[in-house]
Amino acid sequence: MQVYLLLDCSDGEVARYTGRTSVAGIYLDRIGHYVSEIALLVGLGVRAQGGFEPGGWVVLGMAAAIGVALIKAETDNVVVARAKAGLPEEVTDEAMRPRSSGLSLARRLASALKVHRVIQAVELSLLVVVAAVVDAFLGELAATRVLVAACAAVAVVMSLAHFVSVVASRRLE
Repeated sequence: MQVYLLLDCSDGEVARYTGRTSVAGIYLDRIGHYVSEIALLVGLGVRAQGGFEPGGWVVLGMAAAIGVALIKAETDNVVVARAKAGLPEEVTDEAMRPRSSGLSLARRLASALKVHRVIQAVELSLLVVVAAVVDAFLGELAATRVLVAACAAVAVVMSLAHFVSVVASRRLE
């Protein structure tokens, strides 16, 4: 995962430097992000299960992966919906704010706590290493299992919160 992230950080810079940017490159970059983040969470669930066998830990890893995929789909669908409606792609900061002051406060709080970073590839890959070290020290998979459960909880809550945030804002107007 760390090698992928290093290559991901450099490929765009190389493309810009050499003047070889393209819409296809942007598309492939996004697909790479989606596949790697989903695979990381599924793989974490498989590790927590103890191998390639069905079980609750694999299901939790897959639930976290689905949550991450939904967040990405919700974000991308704002652009798609706006394009299909003939609206400009850009969304103003004002349009991002929820109409409700309570939802606005919840959005600011979630942003300040940065809990969503637990399910993002950079931070998660580092947490996986920490969990693996703790597991090796303890001689069991307890840390990995706690991490999978936390990722599933964060992914489910964040995908629902993100959906509400989009619908309750003016992004779709």
